[in-house]
Amino acid sequence: METIKEFPFLQQRLKGMTEKKRVALACPHDGHTEYVIERALDEGFARFVLTLSRPVSDRLARCIERHGQEVETMTCNSDEEAAERAVEAVRTNRAQVLMKGTLNTDVLLRAVLDKKRGLLKEGDVMNHIALCHIPDYGKPLMFSDAAVVPRPSLEQMDAIVGHCVNACRRLGIDSPYVALTHCTEKVNPKFEHTMHYQQIKRWAEEGRYGRAVVDGPMDVKTALDAESGAIKGICSPVAGRADVLIFPNIEAGNTFYKTVTLFAHATTAGWLEGTVAPIVVASRADSEVSKYYSLAMACL
Repeated sequence: METIKEFPFLQQRLKGMTEKKRVALACPHDGHTEYVIERALDEGFARFVLTLSRPVSDRLARCIERHGQEVETMTCNSDEEAAERAVEAVRTNRAQVLMKGTLNTDVLLRAVLDKKRGLLKEGDVMNHIALCHIPDYGKPLMFSDAAVVPRPSLEQMDAIVGHCVNACRRLGIDSPYVALTHCTEKVNPKFEHTMHYQQIKRWAEEGRYGRAVVDGPMDVKTALDAESGAIKGICSPVAGRADVLIFPNIEAGNTFYKTVTLFAHATTAGWLEGTVAPIVVASRADSEVSKYYSLAMACL
């Protein structure tokens, strides 16, 4: 499988899909979401089940009319009902991807995490995965968790690493380099996540994550810049070539997310793993192109 190196290469992979994915989209009532729907329909890789909490705009109405049977709509009385019906569409296999529109994320996740009617896999951990293309970094960079898990326990970190490695393989990265990040390269009991990192590395060496190279703790610059690692005398196959950054907490992950988009002009995509289907919960501040790429990744 050819590795996806930049987001535009997604188009080639999407064109190679043998079957259109059906997307359940809750509350598509903003311009960015309308852009995503129009572009995905025009490029022919997705169909939609739209759960509506208010009347659609003229723009979306024209799009629905133009694409006919590719779009199904459901009228709902509230955002909560729209979320529940979108989740139900995925749970009953009427859709393979779930996406958030204008409703609050917590409203959608409440329906997703419902123990009887939700989408969380039994015994699994739900986490957010972000993929970014930074112009000055020579390949896609994945990182987690920037949006869902506040402070990963060892069990949660194990699941996050596993989800990221599997996502890398779907991008064509057969043996990803995974950096376990911290402010220094030292293991310190005062920072519990550095103790977790030691166990994660042992599991990686035992083959728990398949073909993957996992190392840390190391800071982000060391993980992404070979010269920094050399200056520090760090001998690690991950230094300077990371495919994945695992952050110790949501503050670090979210700060990195917002920083690379603002100052490094990174293009991003993000989705949730650990559920029976991928879930797109883009930030309200994300661009329409970023939201489109998030859906494209989820469909892949």
